[in-house]
Amino acid sequence: MKKITFVIPCYRSERTLPSVVAEIQETMKAIGRYEYEIVLVNDGSPDDTLGTIRKLCRENPRIRGIHFARNFGQHAALMAGLRHAAGDYVVCLDDDGQTPANEVGKLLEKLEEGYDAVYAKYEHKHHSAFRNLGSRANDLMARVMLDKPASLYVSSYFAVRRFVVEDMIRYENSYPYVIGLVLRTTKNITNVVVNHRDRQEGTSGYTFKKLLGLWINGFTAFSVKPLRIATIIGGVCAIMGFLYGLYTIVKRFINPLVPMGFSSLMSAVVFFGGMIMLMLGLIGEYIGRIYISMNNSPQYVIKEKINFSDNDSPAS
Repeated sequence: MKKITFVIPCYRSERTLPSVVAEIQETMKAIGRYEYEIVLVNDGSPDDTLGTIRKLCRENPRIRGIHFARNFGQHAALMAGLRHAAGDYVVCLDDDGQTPANEVGKLLEKLEEGYDAVYAKYEHKHHSAFRNLGSRANDLMARVMLDKPASLYVSSYFAVRRFVVEDMIRYENSYPYVIGLVLRTTKNITNVVVNHRDRQEGTSGYTFKKLLGLWINGFTAFSVKPLRIATIIGGVCAIMGFLYGLYTIVKRFINPLVPMGFSSLMSAVVFFGGMIMLMLGLIGEYIGRIYISMNNSPQYVIKEKINFSDNDSPAS
């Protein structure tokens, strides 16, 4: 039988994680035609999520745990789980119960039909207005910078084939972005509609700062389009400045008594100065990421592994 690996990044989920794992177990038992394992990655959670993972691992040898030395972020946790996944298919989902594990059969059916990756699509999302706004901005960024098809809905609940996982884990730089890794591997991707539940405990861990960092990571890690856009904007600004200079000269010749205008001069200086600083900041972002990557900064640091044998995949 084919094997399914469930990868779950865990953060502040000591109360919700047991029900998510139980739902996976019940669902896979009902489906019956797959072997499965569950990889739980504790992303430096400040609560007792690690204790919950240890308890779950003791109760079932199919469940394995990874504990980070500190918080590295959801995408780093996914990469760690992918590197330790042994399944023919890998399913990634959330730890809060909002992504319905009992509908995983829909994703697996699409993989069986021949698709390389399948993303869950929600008709009615139960996120806050701030989180929904962030998701829309992230979707726009993926379309513009990563060439994501406009019809493809991307979520944190998805399933991929083994060869996709193998290509994704080749990426070893410091700023992983899972959506970008999937899109650069294959375009044979589809959606399936699933329900989206209300959050049972706590609030989303994505603050504005984290969402901003995620967007910047997305368009600087896998695309040079921002640099090309900066070049185009710089060219447009230069043309505007040249035309404005011609306009000023012609106006001066037509009517020598017209004052040159301090306010218009300052507006031009502020505008072009701001554009120059923006472009320099963008270039600096790329250079900084190159510098960090050259220093071999790790994607994550594993402090402890639970229920893994010596023959299992090594951590990176």
